[in-house]
Amino acid sequence: MAAPRAWLGALLLLGCSSAGDPKEPAWALSAEERTALQALRYDEAAPPVDPSNRVVGDAAAQRFGQKLFFEPAFSGRLLEGDNDGTSATLGMQGEAGRVSCASCHLPGSGFVDSRSPHQQVSLGAQWTLRKSPQLLDVAFAPLYNWDGRRDALWNQALGVIESNREFNSGRLFVAQQLFRQHRDEYEAIFGEMPAFDDTQRFPPLEPETTGCVEVNTSKGSMFRCRGLPGDGADYDGMTPEDQTLVSVAVINASKAIAAYLTQLRCGPSRFDQWLDGDEAALTTSEQRGAALFVGRAGCTPCHGGPRLTDDAFHNVGLSPAIVAVAIQDKDDRGAATGLAEALADPTSSHGEFSDGDRHVLPEQLGPELEGAFRTPTLRCAANHPSFMHTGQFRSLDQVVGFFDRGGDRSGYPGKSELTALDLGDAERADLIAFLGTLNGSGPEPALLAPAMETP
Repeated sequence: MAAPRAWLGALLLLGCSSAGDPKEPAWALSAEERTALQALRYDEAAPPVDPSNRVVGDAAAQRFGQKLFFEPAFSGRLLEGDNDGTSATLGMQGEAGRVSCASCHLPGSGFVDSRSPHQQVSLGAQWTLRKSPQLLDVAFAPLYNWDGRRDALWNQALGVIESNREFNSGRLFVAQQLFRQHRDEYEAIFGEMPAFDDTQRFPPLEPETTGCVEVNTSKGSMFRCRGLPGDGADYDGMTPEDQTLVSVAVINASKAIAAYLTQLRCGPSRFDQWLDGDEAALTTSEQRGAALFVGRAGCTPCHGGPRLTDDAFHNVGLSPAIVAVAIQDKDDRGAATGLAEALADPTSSHGEFSDGDRHVLPEQLGPELEGAFRTPTLRCAANHPSFMHTGQFRSLDQVVGFFDRGGDRSGYPGKSELTALDLGDAERADLIAFLGTLNGSGPEPALLAPAMETP
């Protein structure tokens, strides 16, 4: 009779053959390392239920959100002159309706940006200031964006829509586009839509007239925006009741997108097969790297658990660097400002547009958040084209070298949490080899393209 899966894993970690015959182990693990490695096994259970989103598990909402994820018709004009129509861009400067969620989270690349020039930060309507995070297993995270400024997947999507660096769109225009192009699908899930084609109540906007445009004033260059809260014109000119109707419609669409995102999983990897007893799943170097990861390198305080992240914010002393076209990470306070924004966000999960409080925001902010950024998952990350919140490292070798030296002395002001590891060349190579074992099979193919219409 074959040994049960748990016994196979135990035999492997003890350095014994699956048949029970003693052999010389490829790598001798301590009891502490064995326990620590088992704690990293991928969890294939569904993400926790999001109380702030009542449609998160609704199949129709998931299909609708999948369609919206690939839909560029909600975006305004491309503002940045680097949008020159080449394959790495989304079109020509001034063109509208070119940006979708999938533009910077490419399904074929593990839902990260492998399209934008330099493959570091993203070129949407303008250059973003930080790297687009991956979306696999994103539904497990308590807070979103590198700085934690959003506390639910659906309000994170709303922020992308209204950013002049990303969609360069407005809440009013998106509501009108939903009414024009997706009314039947929307109403099948959320009920009757308001008459967003009533121009007496809702000022009409088109792709060319929504979002923001840079203008020169006596006080310098600034953005003048239309169709979103605080525009002093279209959106603000509506009655408070109609403003709420617009917000509800767009947030409902964002909740549908979030429902789709909850299905995106990295999946178990070769590392998990090894934990389950498949001795051939990892090379000797990869096994040594696994032991180093939970042992002397001390990676698990931040990269622990099944997703290899603590979902917390850390200042690792990253030096400002030029990425893409002279974009610098300089004086970026990270979570110190991001979490402050989240606490004041009227669309947070404890606000009027939420279906229930997620209770993930801190009660107070401390100085340790200065220059701190969210720990990314290491699952399905080895093939990313760039790393860190700036995208300034282009290889795992650079990442491991950064942490090995204990960060940069010229990093963000404040105390870096890192200390030098003083790894040898062979140890660094083993650690990099281990990180390459964490890629799973990814989402099922049906989730990698716009959802098909249901009969």
